[in-house]
Amino acid sequence: MARKYFGTDGIRGRVGDEPMNAPFILKLGWAVGKVLASERRRPVIIGKDTRISGYLFESALEAGLSSAGVDCLLLGPMPTPAVAYLTRTFRASAGIVISASHNPYYDNGLKFFSEEGTKLPDAIESAIEDMLECPLETADSAELGKADRIEDAAGRYIEFCKSTIPLGTRFSSLRVVVDSAHGATYHIAKRVFRELGAEVFAIGDEPDGLNINQAYGSTHPANLQQRVRELKADVGIALDGDGDRVLMVDAEGELVDGDELLLIIASARQAAGSLHGGVVGTVMSNLGLEHALRDAGIPFKRSAVGDRYVLEMLSEDGWVLGGESSGHIICLDKTTTGDGIVSALQVLAHMVAQRETLKTLKQGMTRYPQSLINVPVSKPVVLQDVPEICEAVSRAEHELANSGRVLLRPSGTEPVVRVMVEGRDENDVRRIANRVAEVVGAAVDG
Repeated sequence: MARKYFGTDGIRGRVGDEPMNAPFILKLGWAVGKVLASERRRPVIIGKDTRISGYLFESALEAGLSSAGVDCLLLGPMPTPAVAYLTRTFRASAGIVISASHNPYYDNGLKFFSEEGTKLPDAIESAIEDMLECPLETADSAELGKADRIEDAAGRYIEFCKSTIPLGTRFSSLRVVVDSAHGATYHIAKRVFRELGAEVFAIGDEPDGLNINQAYGSTHPANLQQRVRELKADVGIALDGDGDRVLMVDAEGELVDGDELLLIIASARQAAGSLHGGVVGTVMSNLGLEHALRDAGIPFKRSAVGDRYVLEMLSEDGWVLGGESSGHIICLDKTTTGDGIVSALQVLAHMVAQRETLKTLKQGMTRYPQSLINVPVSKPVVLQDVPEICEAVSRAEHELANSGRVLLRPSGTEPVVRVMVEGRDENDVRRIANRVAEVVGAAVDG
């Protein structure tokens, strides 16, 4: 069912424009309280990243929840996966994260977790949207909600992160550069790795409300790569603004993406007998990951793009490991959502246990060259109904044979069709992608 405000990962927009303005967020807080919590009188947990607008939206949410007669527990700056974890441990009725993830400071958004620390079901999101159409009615003065702050939230989450690797594991042999993107992990990530014995050099850990994801973090790894080389570190860890994604850098400063990290974690789970099924990637996961898993005898499935869909497929099959090339990795045997710190810990623990470098571990996968072209379109199009496009895709797939693939995907957020071609030879991939993109552009808007 189409929804007006909720996307695949909550609600997001530019600060000041609906839905990301104070009046709407106040009403949304009230609607969430009425749907999720008012009858059971259990609190809602609220965390945020380091954007300056977080103060505004935290206050608006608090006012909306209070008007619905719901208490709230404030965490302050806290990674998205920490909010999911604390929602469970406090037995709250829901968790809300004020964050736009890897977007710039002038965007913001809201992510929601159920009492189990999982994404809200579609039916609940629809019920919240329905409630937004009702007039806001303030609870009786004696029934208004109260707010309290969880002072030890960071410490609780740090201890949880450390508990996800085997007891006794120490990183005392490792020099680690940690990049927190001036975001929600700025005060947490470096402590986790230091408390486990690593020599830690922190960058991207000085948020000012405006610099989140700016030149640092998983979307901008160049500074991290340079620091790893300068410091002769063993590994670099790049988190995004809300801490649910991670990319890594090996000792030579080479980037290790989500597909490669997913393979390393899957291999470690397989060796330990704890993989419990296969691995879920997305339609954008590199073909090299699929082939490497196949060679290891590990089943692999692809979901639509988005961690929501990865989670759905994992749940359907009873599997525990999945993720995206962007570094959004889900270890359901450890936690309920993507967690950048927890994912990095799994990789470091495997490095230490095997006494191997990150560079050696990532060699289990040979990346296939990819070419991604965004083709602007002026109107929505059903690609499979356009004969010229079907013919171009068929020709490309025949040319790539069994050594590549073609993916056409209308964007859910922009007026473009994404043309992705993947294969063994970079020149062939680029040539075929350009040819298919030209056909798509001419057929749609020609």
